[in-house]
Amino acid sequence: MAISANVISSDRVEGTSVYNAAGDKLGTIDDLMIDKLTGQVRYAVLEFGGFLGIGTDRYPIPWNVLKYDTAQDGYVVPLDKATLEGAPKYADASVPAYDDSYTSSVNKYYGF
Repeated sequence: MAISANVISSDRVEGTSVYNAAGDKLGTIDDLMIDKLTGQVRYAVLEFGGFLGIGTDRYPIPWNVLKYDTAQDGYVVPLDKATLEGAPKYADASVPAYDDSYTSSVNKYYGF
């Protein structure tokens, strides 16, 4: 079965590096949040901070903010580390409900 070049398996997205426009690595994609009604990816959850996976936080970033860069073999976002540090986040053990209130706070932070 041939797979279109316009789709990608979530296994290949998870673990992909994320960089800012200056080329600094911000972290890696830990998870994807998919809209149950439309089937569209709503957020890529960026794992950022901590050391060797300990004390890392997860930052949901709207999917349309990420742009894949073949030269970096990763995603590029128009965010610097300071902006990311102020973004909505959660610990691995406390995934939010992604209800309307939480989704609204994430979208508002990123200007949507």
